[in-house]
Amino acid sequence: MKTKKKNKFYLNYIEGINDALNNIDHNKIEKLEKLIDKCRNNRILVFGNGAGAAIASHFANDLSNTSKIKTYSFDNSAHLTCFANDYGFENWVKKTIEIFANKNDLIILLSASGNSKNMIKAAEYCKIKRLNFFSITGFLETNKLNKISKNFIWIDSKSYNKVELSQLFVLLSIIDKMKLKK
Repeated sequence: MKTKKKNKFYLNYIEGINDALNNIDHNKIEKLEKLIDKCRNNRILVFGNGAGAAIASHFANDLSNTSKIKTYSFDNSAHLTCFANDYGFENWVKKTIEIFANKNDLIILLSASGNSKNMIKAAEYCKIKRLNFFSITGFLETNKLNKISKNFIWIDSKSYNKVELSQLFVLLSIIDKMKLKK
């Protein structure tokens, strides 16, 4: 029986994702988990662009369903296009937070590059209003969103897909750990 030759691209790709995940500060994942767990009487609002919006939606659904923590993503096209049209794309997240967030809610901002204008404006708003927020980014550790965020998880990769897979991994691993506590 012949053994199949392994495809170098996929081996390297998997190794790149493993490197990105292994280089994440696990203490920061634990900090995010604790902040999420404290939201049992409050809410979590999670935002992303593109794949980040899909990750936010998946996380919000799973966390709400398994932990009963009210978690919302604002990835509905009617909401997004209304707010982007009325306030500008760079302001739709900030405006959503302004309208929907309460003082003790947790805001989670996902940006692969950490330089998405709408996430930066949202973080600046959260900081001014003293709202709890946490960002998960990649690319450069000194990206604009991380510079604003007191609490952030940085993924050491410049690949959008590897950062987004890692963001999904971080958020879903928190849900799985929280399920074990039940």
